Amino acid sequence: MGRHTFCTRLCERETNLKIIQSIMGHKDIQTTMDIYAEATEEKKQETFEGKITMKEAQSLIDSCYEERPVHLSDDERTEEADKVSSRIVEILSETAFSFSPNEYIAIHRKLFQGIYKHAGKIRDYNITKKEWVLDGATVMYGSASELRATLEYVFSQEKDFSYKGLSMDEIIHHLAVFISRLWQIHIFGEGNTRTTAVFFIKYLRTLGFSATNDIFAENAWYFRNALVRANYTNLQKGIHETTEYLEAFLRNLLLNEKNELHNRNLYISGLLNEEKVNIVDTKVDIENEKVDIENEKVDIESVLSEKGSDFSVKTTVHIHRLFEKFGFDEVFGRSAVMELLELKGSGASKLLSNLVQADIIEPVSGHGKGNRIEIVQTVCTI
Repeated sequence: MGRHTFCTRLCERETNLKIIQSIMGHKDIQTTMDIYAEATEEKKQETFEGKITMKEAQSLIDSCYEERPVHLSDDERTEEADKVSSRIVEILSETAFSFSPNEYIAIHRKLFQGIYKHAGKIRDYNITKKEWVLDGATVMYGSASELRATLEYVFSQEKDFSYKGLSMDEIIHHLAVFISRLWQIHIFGEGNTRTTAVFFIKYLRTLGFSATNDIFAENAWYFRNALVRANYTNLQKGIHETTEYLEAFLRNLLLNEKNELHNRNLYISGLLNEEKVNIVDTKVDIENEKVDIENEKVDIESVLSEKGSDFSVKTTVHIHRLFEKFGFDEVFGRSAVMELLELKGSGASKLLSNLVQADIIEPVSGHGKGNRIEIVQTVCTI
């Protein structure tokens, strides 16, 4: 059974599109709606007569992948996303909850059992992770020898804290501090952010908030980057840990505000000391070309997630800076790229050539002399 076929079968059994979207991990609800529309009228009628349970959904997912014993790396990631997405929905549908380290660990085990060998187990080694938002630097995660003690301390501090008399601004700030400290421990080898998000949602519900997973699913990368920025300090570069980005996220979640959640805003801008690229001119014929970025609502984070996985940190930052400077409707040429990124002509040409080869931009004609380059809108399917 293929992934698309499975989703179609699921659509035939479930009428709630948000549940289907969450189980399948679709970024765009339109993708879910398109597949749903393919279900036959007869099967759709059957849907109204009985709903699929989460256990049935999980069984369908498991059987789908059992029938495909050989996976590529992309398939393995898709399998993990499918299974974990359905488990998130199941865990969040349960009303039982205990504010304790054991509950936190149990959630990790439920999410990743059969996926990670270390599901529900505290790591016994130290870790570092290069972060794009930190220009390749890493957060200082909890020491392996002190993980359990650190986890228990964070829980005890929160359990003893009183929210009585606090304004909503103060409550949100405190929640941001708490969740960032919990995440920073990183007690598991993998799956810390998803575990933290699920635990946090259930905890927020005990505090009277009607929290759901929607905003976490739609802004997963932003949420993680906000946690990173809340746990990183570099005094030499004038960078201080801040919860401002987490608080913007939480205000959208808890107060239904509409703060813009853009990953480019979290990047430690101004800190890249770009080296002058001194590469022999590659004869890329884009000396005086204009770059036309169509006025489309392209999500650059989605484009990079889909097509820019092989880019270096520096190139990724270049792309974000171009988008931040020129947006989606300004026209610019190689000279503007050279000035903005402080690159030599050969370096700017090589960057543009690489973006063409990655299908992030493409040469077009019809506007002035030579070629132009416009952003290619990419539809990401998860």
